[in-house]
Amino acid sequence: MKHYQTFIIAIVTIILSLSGHCAKAWPGKKVDSLDTPGRISTGMAWDGEHLWVADRASKMLYGLNPATGKIQQAIYSPGYWPRGVAWDGEALWNVDIKGGLPLSENYQGVVYRVSPDDGTVLRTVRLSVKKATGLAWDGKYLWVADDTRNRLVQINPHDGTTIKSFKAPTNHSNGLTYDGRYLWVSDRYRDEIYMVEPEDGTVLQILEAPGKYTRGLAYDGQCLWAADSEVDKIFKLTVNDEDKYKRFNPRKIVVKHTHQVSNFGPGILKSMDIHLAIPGDRNSQDIYGQTKFTSGMMDTITDHWGQPTAHYHRKNMESGEHYTAAMTVKATLYQIRYFINPDKVGSLEEIPSDIRNIYLENNEKYQYKHNVIQKVVNDVKEKESNPYRIARKLYEYLIDNMYYEMIGGWNTAPAVIERGNGSCSEYAFAYIALCRAAGIPARYVGSVVVRGDASSMDDVFHRWAEIYLPGYGWIPVDPSGGDKESPRDQADAFGALDNRFLITTQSGGGSKTMEWTYNSNAFWVTEPKTFVVSDHFADWKVVEENAVE
Repeated sequence: MKHYQTFIIAIVTIILSLSGHCAKAWPGKKVDSLDTPGRISTGMAWDGEHLWVADRASKMLYGLNPATGKIQQAIYSPGYWPRGVAWDGEALWNVDIKGGLPLSENYQGVVYRVSPDDGTVLRTVRLSVKKATGLAWDGKYLWVADDTRNRLVQINPHDGTTIKSFKAPTNHSNGLTYDGRYLWVSDRYRDEIYMVEPEDGTVLQILEAPGKYTRGLAYDGQCLWAADSEVDKIFKLTVNDEDKYKRFNPRKIVVKHTHQVSNFGPGILKSMDIHLAIPGDRNSQDIYGQTKFTSGMMDTITDHWGQPTAHYHRKNMESGEHYTAAMTVKATLYQIRYFINPDKVGSLEEIPSDIRNIYLENNEKYQYKHNVIQKVVNDVKEKESNPYRIARKLYEYLIDNMYYEMIGGWNTAPAVIERGNGSCSEYAFAYIALCRAAGIPARYVGSVVVRGDASSMDDVFHRWAEIYLPGYGWIPVDPSGGDKESPRDQADAFGALDNRFLITTQSGGGSKTMEWTYNSNAFWVTEPKTFVVSDHFADWKVVEENAVE
């Protein structure tokens, strides 16, 4: 009996120890929740034993048992408008948005060092940050979210001197914490939480916030805690990236893609071939039912990139004749977001040789041995060796040095970079060239696009790049879509897709069927002085939003 009791106790101990760990799931998944100790929770910190919560309404700092949510300590906040809280290993820090000034006067941020035993103020530091919200401790310095100038500021805890400052992920940063390697920042307007590189402010991951008013954040060594003052809950969130991506917001669609060739004469169109790129299942889309093709399809051809096309052929089209090839596809499209931790990306040497052999190819469109390409890549690789960080630096280079302009034609990558502007295709070509020159396999994908309405027509289309990161696989990167001002919006185009894109084409370029185009392509041979027009477009119908996966 004694041995049996010992066994049971051991099992219970193991279960209890495991319950303190975050479940392995996509980052941001809720694994537990507690009631907040007050009505307006504004900041949080973890001291190794207690979860400290600042409450604006009661002007108190509460130390909670993270297992039960019970208040184990309660001290008065040092000021009158407490916001972010941090723990430096010995004492609490609390930033106050008013700094003891009357409520009618302007903001003046002050941060206090406070004894957790009785609330005694051990140090007062006046900040140059006016409207301070979040607060974090990185082992040496404090970090403050400046809600007035939309900056994250690293400050000296002794005198408030600014050590470093960079743009916040968005214009409304609230909660702030540090996990020993990265900063985490919340935005209550976008209902998101961001993993941020403390060196330069690069947003590495975007997580869905657990509620509509996430203000406080804390990290306990394994999990994030997020305080939401709308529902008065503190949520425990996983940050483990065992699931490398999450797909959500399914949208069922039917799309008819049409390619029409017209002979306006006066001569004869002697021979004409149309290729319709056939879409397949991907992480961001599921094809269901049978893809239907109009009559006249000759066969299916697969090029050396593995891209299948429906092939149509016609001979001797007289002046005034038109030929139409079309396919109808049923699919479920998903928003997809990859959760890439740079520290878990493998080395360039870990990329499979078959992928390197195919997707590091050079040609006339990329010309990545050109000195324009080589200079950019060498400058980046001199400072970085991690494939993810190299890829992000090259992405940021294009954002900083190019602007979107569709002026016709698809120039070579060196020409586009020298010119400083380009279409989505030219951004993709330039980015692929930079990545391949750096040893990162890259390709492009092309799509037809839902243009806002439930039923719509698309004749503009869209193309972007995909890169191969060891440990994660193929990742979408849209350098033209990410050419935005905010770090959050730049990050949103690196490793994420909306549910507006039916991807038809996957290629490295120079295909015998698709050449350098996407979605569809046409070839023809004519008599002299014969005018031919080739046109293609997609008709969309959204069958069901948020369709069941």
